[in-house]
Amino acid sequence: MFFDTHAHLDDRAFDEDRDKLIMSFRDVGVTRVLNASSDMESSLETAKLCKKYDFIYGAVGIHPEAADRFEDGDLESLAGLTKEKNIVAIGETGLDYYYDDIPKDVQKKVFKAQAALAYELRLPLIVHDREAHRDCFDILKEFPGIRSVYHCFSGSVEYALELIKLGFYMSFGGAVTFKNARHAPEVIARIPKERIMLETDCPYMAPVPFRGKRNHPGYIPHIAAKVAEIWGVTPERVGEITTANAKEFFNIQ
Repeated sequence: MFFDTHAHLDDRAFDEDRDKLIMSFRDVGVTRVLNASSDMESSLETAKLCKKYDFIYGAVGIHPEAADRFEDGDLESLAGLTKEKNIVAIGETGLDYYYDDIPKDVQKKVFKAQAALAYELRLPLIVHDREAHRDCFDILKEFPGIRSVYHCFSGSVEYALELIKLGFYMSFGGAVTFKNARHAPEVIARIPKERIMLETDCPYMAPVPFRGKRNHPGYIPHIAAKVAEIWGVTPERVGEITTANAKEFFNIQ
């Protein structure tokens, strides 16, 4: 029983075989998927997927790379979408300083607005943090008790432990299977098991042996196998633990 806590099944990479692919996930033990949004259009598409499939859950939000397209009224629209079937979180949102095409002050304004919305609605927040550790951390500290997960966590053990103190979670994807994976395996070994979730971030970051190909939730067992190796347990046990963590985090019965 596996839960992919961060997918982008609305991406155009799935346009030709989306429905067929979605129906195949259970064949490899993937019983739940959370679809994360990146802008208003994808938030609407996420809501449609959640209505169509009982085992797909959704997060609605604005990715930092779309922060410059954030308009008056978008926050109200996101709040409205949280009332739709199986919408359980805000995101993905956050900060991405890898490229400099979106001004940092614009990113921070949009991230803070969505963090405030999640805090107000008492919903979990899915955080994208790329080379922006301190600014992400400082913004989230303004909302004591907010439930947050850092998806595709790539920070150090020291940073992970800081986040753990605030009650945050971390999710890990295909990158943990790469030969050059550095921080992630150490973080997985060091932080409490009850704060870890699995994800694909599909269609990106496919795990070994599918690296470079289109990723999808059916590859979660390969990520679980790597975590199992680090923990010294079976992949099935990893599935049990991380699925329980995800259900608790997203308040899924």
